[in-house]
This record gives sequence, C-alpha cells and structure tokens, in this order.
Amino acid sequence: MANGQQIAEENLAAFMAWSTSKSDDDFRGYVHRGKLKRSEIATECGFGKSALTQNPAIRSALENLENELRAAGILPPLLASLPAGQRLEPALRDTEAKQRRQDGQRLNFLEQENAALRAELQAAKKMLGRHALITEFLEETGRMPR
Repeated sequence: MANGQQIAEENLAAFMAWSTSKSDDDFRGYVHRGKLKRSEIATECGFGKSALTQNPAIRSALENLENELRAAGILPPLLASLPAGQRLEPALRDTEAKQRRQDGQRLNFLEQENAALRAELQAAKKMLGRHALITEFLEETGRMPR
C-alpha cells in the first residue's frame, strides 16, 4: 500500500501528464469564471478535487499553468492585475431570454390547443347540422327517416 507522499507524487505525475496532453483549444473548454474548472481536471486526472488544493506541488503547477494560459490570452486577466482605471465589463446577460422562451412555448401550446378546439367545433357543427335536418323532417312529417 502506498503512503501519502507516494500518492502525492502519483497525483502530480497524473496532473503533469494531463496538462501536457492538452492543447490551447482544449483548455478553452475548461475555463469557468476566469479559472480552469477544478472538478473536471480532478476527474480526468483520477484523483479527488482536494488534491488540487492540498498538494502543494499540484497547486503551484496549476497556478503556473493558469499564469501561462493568461499570458497566452486563453484565460482572462486577474482583476487585481488590471491597471487602476481599467475594469473588465461583465458579460451582458439577456435577462428576458428565459421569459421569451417560456412565452414561445406557451404560445405554441395555445396554438395547438386552438387548432384542436377548432377541429372539434367543426365536427360538432357538422353533427348539429345533421341533427337539425332530422328534427326539421320529424316536425314536418312526424316520421323518423331511415
């Protein structure tokens, strides 16, 4: 059974192998809130997420990797490293997109319901017309048609 230092070294080797196997485009898929997504890294490396913070060698390697990716323009710059007058504008969210999507779904449902009710009304009118002819014939002749 391996002791803690051996496991830490194995985890570091797994992290280094993972980081060297990825391209710049691959790293773009891991960006989350200006950092690399820790849970996905840990899952792909085969160790717990806590190893990224508790293992000093992995922690420093991850910081170095993120700094290199920031220098390459893959990760956004840290807010503390921006000049005093310059601020990153937060990405504008379409706050009404969810409401529009729900309205569209509701409209689609109501249009389908409306079409079904129109077809039902058409069938009811057809039956009513047929029964109106039978009623008229009964009133005039007093006999039921065949």
